[in-house]
Parts: sequence; structure tokens; C-alpha cells
Amino acid sequence: MAKDIFHQQVKNALIKDGWIITHDPFTIRISEAVKLQIDLAAKNAIAAERDTQKIAVEIKSFIADSDRA
Repeated sequence: MAKDIFHQQVKNALIKDGWIITHDPFTIRISEAVKLQIDLAAKNAIAAERDTQKIAVEIKSFIADSDRA
């Protein structure tokens, strides 16, 4: 899957802020047959952790008009 145009910049900013990227892309697997993504419309998401905190980040840019009316 193609990454959003700001993917690397957001990832670099998280690292600079002290986050450790743990998954890129991030997929939640419930079982061998069931996988979830943070946002079903998302192409990629990343997971990161810092100390005892864990986050999942979806990177999205809006560089074109939406297909939805």
C-alpha cells in the first residue's frame, strides 16, 4: 500500500519527540481470520510507545477533493 505523503514527516516528528515506532504499518489482529485497522478507510497507520504510553497514529493528508458528494 502506498503511504500518505506526510507519513515520513509524522514518523520523524514522533521519533524526535521520544516515541519509539513499534509497528509501521500497524494492524490489529484478533485471530488468524480477523484483522482490524484503526480506521477501515486508512491505508496505513503506525504504532509507537514512550515510557508507559502507547499510541496508534493514522496519517492523512487532504490534497485533493473528496470523492464523496
